[in-house]
Amino acid sequence: MTSGHLQIVVCGAGPASDVAHLVRAAQQQSWTAAVTATPSAMAFIDVPGIEELTGAEVRSSYRTSPSGRRSLPSTDALVIAPATYNSINKIALGLADNYAMTSVAELIGRQVPTVIVPFVNAALAARAPFRNAVASLRDEGVRVLLGPDHQWEPHPPGSGNERQRSFPWTMAFETAAQLRQLVRDTSAR
Repeated sequence: MTSGHLQIVVCGAGPASDVAHLVRAAQQQSWTAAVTATPSAMAFIDVPGIEELTGAEVRSSYRTSPSGRRSLPSTDALVIAPATYNSINKIALGLADNYAMTSVAELIGRQVPTVIVPFVNAALAARAPFRNAVASLRDEGVRVLLGPDHQWEPHPPGSGNERQRSFPWTMAFETAAQLRQLVRDTSAR
C-alpha cells in the first residue's frame, strides 16, 4: 500500500540530473513517483534510470504513453524542482506551452498540494517579473521554497555548479507530504 503519489516536474537546470534523490525520498516513505520533464530538462536527466526507478515513463510531450493513458494519474502532491526562472514565470502567468507546463497548470487548478523549488541566480531573482511570479504563486497557495524561512536562497551568478550539490530534494518532498497531510486533515473535519 502506498502513502501517496508524487508527481515531479523537472525543468532544465543543473540539479535536474539528481532528481533520483527526490524519487528515493518519496519511495522511502512508501510513495510512488513519476517524472515529467520540460523539453529542456530532457538533456539533463537519465531517462532510462528514472524510468527504472519509478516504473513509469518520463513524459515530456503530449503523445500517448505506451500504456495508452493520456490523462494525468491521480496525484497527491506535486513538486516542481529544479524550477527555472523561465518556468516559474510561465507557471505564474498560466502559460502552458509544453506538456510539463500544461500538467502543472492542471494540477494547480485541481488544488493538488504543490511545492516549487527554484534554482535561479541572484540577478534573475532580483528581477520584478520573478518576484511578482513568486508572490502570485504563493497567493494561489503554492509553496515556493525560497528565502530565509526555507534556508534556500538564489545563488550568485556563475556559482550554480557548486550550489547544485546542496539542492534541497528531501525538504521538497517533506514539504509536499506535509501539505498533503494538511489537506487531508482539513477535509476530514
